[in-house]
Amino acid sequence: MTDVNKKQETMSSLFLYLLGFLLLWEWLRPVDALTDTGNIYIFLGFLSLCLVVSFSKARVFIGALLKTVYILYFIHHYYFEGSFFQLSWLSQFWKDLILNISYSFQMEWSALTFAFRSLLFFILLWLMAYLIHYWLIIRRQIFIFFFMTLVYITVLDTFTPYEADGAIVRTVVVGFAVMGMLTFQRLVEREALVKGLSSKGKWGLPLLLMIGASVGLGFGGPKAEPIWPDPVPYLTSYSEDSGGVSRQRVGYGTDDTNLGGPFVGDDTVVYETEVDQRHYWRVETKDIYSGKGWEVSSSDDPIPFAQNEGFPISSFDQEGLELKEVTANVSSVRNYPHIIYPLGLKSVSTDNGNYSFRVNGGLEKVYTLEGDRTASLEEYSVTYDIPKYSVSAMKATKSLEQAGLSQEFIYQYTQLPETLPQRVKDLALEITGEQENWFDKARAVERYFGMNGFTYDQLDVAVPGADEDYVDQFLFETLRGYCDNYSTSMVVLLRSVGIPSRWVKGYTEGEYQGPTESGKRGYTITNNNAHSWVEVYFPGVGWVPFEPTQGFSSNVQLNFDSATQSSTEVETPETREQPEVEKPETPEKTVSTDSSFSWKDVWTKIEAGFEEHWKKGLIILGVMGVVAYIAYKLRLKWLPYVLVFIFRFKKKDDDFSKAYLTLLKQLDRYGIKRKEHQTLRDYADYVDYFFSSKDMGTLTSLYERYVYRGKLEEGSWDRSRELWENLIKKTIA
Repeated sequence: MTDVNKKQETMSSLFLYLLGFLLLWEWLRPVDALTDTGNIYIFLGFLSLCLVVSFSKARVFIGALLKTVYILYFIHHYYFEGSFFQLSWLSQFWKDLILNISYSFQMEWSALTFAFRSLLFFILLWLMAYLIHYWLIIRRQIFIFFFMTLVYITVLDTFTPYEADGAIVRTVVVGFAVMGMLTFQRLVEREALVKGLSSKGKWGLPLLLMIGASVGLGFGGPKAEPIWPDPVPYLTSYSEDSGGVSRQRVGYGTDDTNLGGPFVGDDTVVYETEVDQRHYWRVETKDIYSGKGWEVSSSDDPIPFAQNEGFPISSFDQEGLELKEVTANVSSVRNYPHIIYPLGLKSVSTDNGNYSFRVNGGLEKVYTLEGDRTASLEEYSVTYDIPKYSVSAMKATKSLEQAGLSQEFIYQYTQLPETLPQRVKDLALEITGEQENWFDKARAVERYFGMNGFTYDQLDVAVPGADEDYVDQFLFETLRGYCDNYSTSMVVLLRSVGIPSRWVKGYTEGEYQGPTESGKRGYTITNNNAHSWVEVYFPGVGWVPFEPTQGFSSNVQLNFDSATQSSTEVETPETREQPEVEKPETPEKTVSTDSSFSWKDVWTKIEAGFEEHWKKGLIILGVMGVVAYIAYKLRLKWLPYVLVFIFRFKKKDDDFSKAYLTLLKQLDRYGIKRKEHQTLRDYADYVDYFFSSKDMGTLTSLYERYVYRGKLEEGSWDRSRELWENLIKKTIA
C-alpha cells in the first residue's frame, strides 16, 4: 500500500470513528436530560479516550491501563477525599466495591452506591466503545446499532419528557453517512476496486444529496396528526389516582410524630455550600420514639451565643479524637430561620454583626436572631471540627455499667415505648449477640439492612395502623421504605440492647457543582437531599454518625488503630480488669444455625480481613503486577515452550487448524508480520526464506486443503506436528 493510500485509509477510519462517537453521544444526551447524572462531559471524555485508543491501535495493555486510570481518577475526584496518589482511599473504594457486589448478588439494586453505579456506567461505555470499533472497522456493518439508536430515542421521546426531534434528525444523518461509507468499503474489498479520491467522490456525492434530500423532505413535507393520543398523561394520571395513601412532598419539615407513607420528589434548591470535603448537614435531633414517630423530651431554655463565639453544645470528647478544624460557606436560598451545620460545630459568623444565634438544647436546632426576633440568613460561615474516630477507643465500651454515664443521659437516649413488640428486641439481640462491644454491635445493626432483603422505596411505603408499631411494621412486614424507616429502626434496635443513640435529620451533601473561586468544592442542596440518619454515643469519643439507609454513605473517617492514645485513655486499668458482662440469651431461630450458609457472614469476614490486611494486599497486587509486566515483556522466551507443551496433548486432526492459527500469531509476535492483502502462500514463502526452511510452505498447503475440503486425511496432524514445533521453537528470542 502506498503512502497516499495509507493516508486516505487513515482519514477514512478517523471519519468513521468521529461518526461513531456522534452516535454514542445520542445515547448519553437523554441520560443527562432525564436523570440526576451530573458532569456528563466526563463520560463523553471517556468515550473519546476509548475511541482514540482504538484508532491509534495501541496495545491492549496500554489502552486498558489508560482507561482504568481515567476511571479511578474521576471516581476518586467525585466520591473520595484527599489526594489521588494517596493510596489510602483505595481501601475505602475496595470496601465499597465488596459491599456493592453483595448487594448485586441479593438483587438489591436500590442499595448500590453512586461510586459503584458510576463504575458500572464507565464499564458499559467501555463495552459500547469496543462494539463501535468492532462494527465499524472489523465487521464494517453498523445497521443494527443504528436501528437500536433510533428505537431508543423514539421510545424516550414518546414516554418521557425528552424532546428527541433534533436527536432523530442527527441520528438519521449520521447513521446513513456511516452505512454509506461502510458499503463503499465493502464493495472495494469484495470487487478489488481501485480506491481513490475520484471513486470516493462519485460514491459520496450522491450519498450526501440523498441524505440532504431526505432530511429536507422530512422537515418540509406535510405531516399527519397522531393516530393515537399521547400515552404519557394517561399513565401519569393512572399512577396518581390509583388510590392509597396521599403523597407528601419531600423536604424539611418540623412534624415527625407520624412517620410513613409515600412522597414525591422536589428538586427546589434550598442551600448552596462551599466546603473542603463532603459531609451531612444537621438541622435537629430528636430523642423520644413514640411507636409512630419522633418527639423531643427536653424543654430547656434556648442557649444564646454570639458570632465567632464557641458553640455551647459539644459533640466530641476533645481528648479522644484527631480533629481537623475547617470552615464552610453556606448560602440559603429559602427563608428559613434556622441554619444547617455539620457535626462538630464550633462557631458561626456572618458579614453583618447585628445577627446572633440561639440553640435549642433538646433539638440542638440553631436559630438566627436579629435583636430579639428570629430572622433568616442569606449567607453565613460555619467553623467546625472534622473528626477521625479511633476504632479501638469506640470498641473499649462493652456495657452501660462500664460506660460511666449519668442515669438521666441513659434514660434519655435508650428510651423505648412500652408498646414496642418483643420481637423487635429479640431481633436486636440476634443481630448483636455475637459482638462484644458497642462499636461492633452498631456496625452489625448498620449492615443488617443491606443483607436481609430490605428495599429502598419512596412510593410504595406503608403507614402503620392504630395498633401497629412503625419500626415493627418495617422490620417484619414491609421491608420497604426510605431513610426515616431505616434510621428510626436502627436507633430502636440499638436502644433495645442498651446503646445510647439518637435520630438526626437534615440534608446530605447535595449535588457536586465543581470547584469554586475560593478553592473549595461547591454543592447545591435541594429538597430531594433531605435525609435522616443515626448518631451513636461512645464514652471518650462522643457522638458518631452511622448510615443504615441503602444507597447512602456518610463521609465518616475511621482510624483502625490497634493501640492508640485515644483507646488508652478510655480503657483504664480498672476498666480492662472488669469481668465481661454476661450476654443475654439469643432466641432460637431455625434460620441462623451454625451449619447454615450466610452471605452476611461471608461478606463480614471479607470486609474484616481487608481492613486488617489491605496494605499487604496492595503490596502483593503491586508485586503481581510487576511480575506480570516482566512476564509479558519476556513472553518470546517462554511462550513457545508453553505452546509446544499444550499442543502435544492435541490428538485430533481438527486440532491442526488451531495449531496453524496459533503459529501465525506467534510469528506476528516474533516480528514476522503478514502484510495487508498478502496471501497465505506468499507469506509462507517469506517465512521459509527468513528461516531457510520449507516447513511453513508444507504446513500452509495442508491448511489450505483443510479450509477448502473441510477435513484432513487421518494422521495429518501427527505427521505435521514436528514441522509445526520446529517453527514455533525458532521464534524463541
